Amino acid sequence: QVQLVESGGGLVQAGGSLRLSCAASGRTFSTYAMGWFRRAPGKEREFVAALSWSGDSTYYADSVKGRFTISRDNAKHTVYLQMNSLKPEDTAVYYCAARGIWGVPASLEGYDYWGQGTQVTVSS
Repeated sequence: QVQLVESGGGLVQAGGSLRLSCAASGRTFSTYAMGWFRRAPGKEREFVAALSWSGDSTYYADSVKGRFTISRDNAKHTVYLQMNSLKPEDTAVYYCAARGIWGVPASLEGYDYWGQGTQVTVSS
């Protein structure tokens, strides 16, 4: 069992930066691939970024490539999402998730555990 708690969301102006954190409980955290997803108002939840359990493999949505960076610290049981050059269209609730198999990291299916989400609002 893995419990995930996101933090670090908030209100930021366009062009600014935020770093989201996702703290995980459970001794098996280091064996899980981790992902970040987001849901904007009126839209479906969409993939943002994913990272393998070792940190060797990453995968990003085209909309955030070059602006967002996913990383993890297995000793701290935490995964991060550094978000730079934020745009108003990045406004959403951001969720972290854990999956046991790398598989298709952009797919919502296969993620076994989800956090409650943290709100990110980017003003123009």
